[in-house]
Amino acid sequence: MKRTTAISFLFYFSALYDGLLGLAFLPCPNLVFNWFGVTPPNHPGYVQFPAALLIVFALMFLSIARDPVGRRGLIPYGMLLKVSYCSVVFWHWFSAGLPNIWKPFAVCDLAFLGLFALAYAALGHRPPD
Repeated sequence: MKRTTAISFLFYFSALYDGLLGLAFLPCPNLVFNWFGVTPPNHPGYVQFPAALLIVFALMFLSIARDPVGRRGLIPYGMLLKVSYCSVVFWHWFSAGLPNIWKPFAVCDLAFLGLFALAYAALGHRPPD
């Protein structure tokens, strides 16, 4: 029971993290870019679509948090989200440079990726509560 409580907390926290990021960038991404001194893309849709996807993933993480054992099969999709973001950001960060706004998110997502992998493994090696 204690293990699933910790896993639930992880996914509640991830839902909050990704949901707030999505909500920050969805309505007016240019405000966020201006706040950090970053030149926005030439159309807000380039940022609003990924922001909407973050909200969708936040809802999925909320679903996992409510029933980690029953929703274990969704965890790899969350891991793939984190791999996707980290691979793009770290590639550009180390190969060509990248605005600092994206770097903390990549570090956080790398941590989430590792924790999601541990949660997935832990849920697969024990009977349901």
